[in-house]
Amino acid sequence: MPQFDKDPYQTKSAVLFVIFNRPDTTQRVFEQIRAAKPKRLYVAADAPRPDVPEDEELCRETRAIINSIDWDCELKTLFKEKNVGLKYAVSSAVSWFFDQEEEGIILEDDCLPANSFFKFCDTLLEKYRYDTRIRHITGCNLQQGKKWGEGTYYFSNRSHVWGWACWKRVWKEYDRTLSKFDDGEIEEHIRNIFSDPLVVESWVNIFNDIKAGKINSWAYPVDFINFFNNGLTIIPNENLISNIGFGKNGTNTVQTDSVYANIPLAEIEEITDPKFVLPEKQADLFIMNNDFHVEERRRKQNLLRKRFKRWAKSVFKEAAVFMFLS
Repeated sequence: MPQFDKDPYQTKSAVLFVIFNRPDTTQRVFEQIRAAKPKRLYVAADAPRPDVPEDEELCRETRAIINSIDWDCELKTLFKEKNVGLKYAVSSAVSWFFDQEEEGIILEDDCLPANSFFKFCDTLLEKYRYDTRIRHITGCNLQQGKKWGEGTYYFSNRSHVWGWACWKRVWKEYDRTLSKFDDGEIEEHIRNIFSDPLVVESWVNIFNDIKAGKINSWAYPVDFINFFNNGLTIIPNENLISNIGFGKNGTNTVQTDSVYANIPLAEIEEITDPKFVLPEKQADLFIMNNDFHVEERRRKQNLLRKRFKRWAKSVFKEAAVFMFLS
């Protein structure tokens, strides 16, 4: 964790903090929010799950953490009385936030921010406030040390939401169930964004699973709405968010050996803009190769093609011999 050698940056933006039943990770993220001292802090929490007895005490402990606010701060809370689940808890919390704010920063209880994450978001929320090409600002960098371009950040077609910032102008288009879109039209449009057939196939499958209610994710619809609006996400070339929630208590992040778990934080001093406002397609492909196992699937496809060719060749030879003997 980077140490402050000077007073930590104090954010100008409102912050939404989404919590649930993990007091340990919540406390760590809260300490970073406390250092940034937002003037307006929104805290949203889902209710305990009725079939998980330990949730009652864990949720109570987690909610109590915000009682430690010791700076000048307007606090607003949205505490659910009945459990609605991750997908609806997070998306409804963000909607509640943007019902009251034009722009702001969103953190979940397992997304540990560097202090300069807040300055990064403040600066770029203001810079791109009216630029409709830009739809999201994220703090996480999953490139495993690879940097893209000469700027402090680059542009992506993806919308990573482990610590992010956004504007009401974008969130008002959020469609949790992708109700406006039909499966028959999706593949053609995804091909306009990604050229690799296996990547296209992966996104089409995810879309269909969302429509069928098989994926419990509020975040994938954010990606699709971004795709369908030809939007760009800002991603820092240094990692400003570490996901500290991988493990048995994670909902979608359970593998503790994931390359995305507990990525070390960096701090940035100055923000320099990239020269071109274009997505780094290879950066996106790097992530999707890992997430969708693209190269492994391609090797299997190529192996099947080779086997088929060998089989077809042998069948052709046998047929030729049979015809000759006949």
